[in-house]
Amino acid sequence: MWTILRFDKNKFESLKRDFSKQLGNDFIIYYPKSFFQRYKNKKRINKEFNLLGDYLFCFHKKFTYQETINSLKFSRGLKYFLNGFLQSQDEIRTFIEKCKKNEIKGGYLGSDFFEININSEYKFSSGPFTNIIFKIIKSQRHKINILMGNIKTTINKKEFLFRPL
Repeated sequence: MWTILRFDKNKFESLKRDFSKQLGNDFIIYYPKSFFQRYKNKKRINKEFNLLGDYLFCFHKKFTYQETINSLKFSRGLKYFLNGFLQSQDEIRTFIEKCKKNEIKGGYLGSDFFEININSEYKFSSGPFTNIIFKIIKSQRHKINILMGNIKTTINKKEFLFRPL
């Protein structure tokens, strides 16, 4: 049973320890993350970005029981459990499968995860065009025709990371 919880990013290790004490080591924690490279003052800065902010998914078979949730409510690092996770199991599972299917090296989400909209503006997150805004003209399976200023070009989806504005 998957649950969604809000946690304190600074106390993540304490949260895992408390869950380990209560549930054993057979729980699964999953939070989709993205990786960005930026250039600042001619230095490359690598940044990891949690897609859900301070929320994460946690799986354990005992989450179907309210007693288990109540015993974990006061774990260090836990802010709260999101209500309604019992009714949303199919949606949670579908979202996690989509995330895992679109993971690239290191467990990070690639650009394929985000839906690409024609005539929408995006910003490069990696490569030589980092932080440059472009507009998508046409999208094909592995290539995208883009417009940067007044320059039209084609890029490979797998080579660059970009995100919507």
